[in-house]
Amino acid sequence: MSIEADQHQLPDARGYFGRFGGVFVPEVLMEALARLEQATREAFADPAFWSEYEALLRDYVGRPSPIYHAERLVDGPHAPIVFKREDTNHTGAHKINNTVGQALLARRMGKRRLIAETGAGMHGVATATIGAKLGMQVDVYMGAVDVERQALNVYLMKLLGATVYPVESGTRTLKDATNEAFREWAARVEDTFYVIGSVVGAHPYPYLVREFQKVIGVEARAQILERYGRLPSDVVACVGGGSNAMGIFHAFVGDAEVDLWGVEAAGHGVGSIDTAASLNAGSVGILHGSRSYVLQDDEGQVRDTHSVSAGLDYPGVGPEHSYLKDSGRARYVAIDDAQALAAFHHTARREGIVPALESAHAIAFAQKLAVERGPGGLLVVNLSGRGDKDVRTVAALEGAEVAR
Repeated sequence: MSIEADQHQLPDARGYFGRFGGVFVPEVLMEALARLEQATREAFADPAFWSEYEALLRDYVGRPSPIYHAERLVDGPHAPIVFKREDTNHTGAHKINNTVGQALLARRMGKRRLIAETGAGMHGVATATIGAKLGMQVDVYMGAVDVERQALNVYLMKLLGATVYPVESGTRTLKDATNEAFREWAARVEDTFYVIGSVVGAHPYPYLVREFQKVIGVEARAQILERYGRLPSDVVACVGGGSNAMGIFHAFVGDAEVDLWGVEAAGHGVGSIDTAASLNAGSVGILHGSRSYVLQDDEGQVRDTHSVSAGLDYPGVGPEHSYLKDSGRARYVAIDDAQALAAFHHTARREGIVPALESAHAIAFAQKLAVERGPGGLLVVNLSGRGDKDVRTVAALEGAEVAR
């Protein structure tokens, strides 16, 4: 199954999807981004690059990931819910699809060092993993709050040979880790490649990451057609920065009969200050190099965010998601902490699958949508990662303690 870059849904020459995207970075990074764009163009036109990428996904990551009918997830009449099992990938999430591609691109460009930001830690683990595989130095920036709540992944990164730098500025979460990674890249552009973990940032990153994640949707579309003989009625995925969602949405964007649903983290409520629902509660602004929907105050200052899931705790979203929202091609809803936690427990007890808290947001919405659609519908939910990393967080919320 070929996943080479196609000519559909490309950003324009300036890196925009409609009015969203672009390049808003300090002058010191303009040349680095121009070199990255040129290297991306050359690599994507080279069949040998894609052959190596696909071989690593097959033999190292374990693709294709399976689909699974979650038969016991919902009681009563409802549409079948089918999980796309990205949690079965090596490292336990969709993030490895992207880090494999970017690391191969970095090596092609002659870079010796990879840096990354991470929230839930899965992108950091995936970057450290491919760094170990290819023999490259890896440094990961992670908010100090996330270092504590994702202690297992911090240890895994170190075990894999990466250095983890806790970031103490701001809210000490993903936004601040991203700020620090950008600063570090600006200081060492000659030998360092910044492996961005989502479809965010200045062009070409939103496009680049999408192209490495679209394997999810390419596989899912073929698998659903083979097993069910028809396309799904709905495709559902959680959205923080939005890479897992763009990865599965991309293959279905041209299918008008398929509804696309992005599920954001409402936190304590979309209308509260403790939310991370950028598309539902934000406005158009600039964050980390591109124009998209951003949680900001009336003066344009980025707001603090909250979500029980570290990977969704981000005040912006990828520009292509912003475009899909404004065009009406995708719809974006929000699930709060309590609903996500309930779905986390329910999925574990009913299906024997412990989902990532990020994915639990998508599952919570899908449970309701499946009842609305009825038996004639067919839902595909991107199960973007497994929940091992979140067990301590959930246990602490329940007053239990999990030994370190």
